Amino acid sequence: MRISLAISLLLLPVFSSAKASMEDQIPVYLDTPGPEYVPQTTPQPTIADLLTIEPSASIFYSYAREVELSQLFSDKDSKITLFVPTNKAVMALARKPHEGPQLDVELEMTEEQYEKRSKRNVERWVSAHIVPEYPLSFDSNTHETALNHKSLTFTPIAKNDGKGPEWSRVTLENGIKIIGKKEALNGDLYLIDGAISVAVN
Repeated sequence: MRISLAISLLLLPVFSSAKASMEDQIPVYLDTPGPEYVPQTTPQPTIADLLTIEPSASIFYSYAREVELSQLFSDKDSKITLFVPTNKAVMALARKPHEGPQLDVELEMTEEQYEKRSKRNVERWVSAHIVPEYPLSFDSNTHETALNHKSLTFTPIAKNDGKGPEWSRVTLENGIKIIGKKEALNGDLYLIDGAISVAVN
């Protein structure tokens, strides 16, 4: 008897609050007029879609999502070429993208100043990997990147038999090799085995 009374007293607040919340609910009418939902579909994935499903590019994409430039990756009307360093290439960097170049003097800064500086460094690093050209020709000309005063040139691989796609027969910036290509609705994504320097030309 005491146990059932104790259980009843414990459950009373639960049931009374459930009843009150049932009375407070607003009924939903299923026949309400409105536009029918139509999912957005495209014939090809965007660069953002490719970055989302490419496991070897996850570190680059996590940095890129921090900056406004990443909107280009999902913009169906933008036409860009993106060079994406693999996770291994980013991990091999002596200084990570948010750290920026080594300074000769030690600076003291507030946390807010550090955050702004880190974001600016990431934006510069991501910009150096974007070429606002599509399709891109792998000729000996220089190709401007989204980073001001930074351009890329391609060098033919010396021991090249002329076979394979054009991109597999060149290196860029100090011997960085292009190891893969993915085509998107809004440009091309090239996986590279090194990171492009933010040092301007």
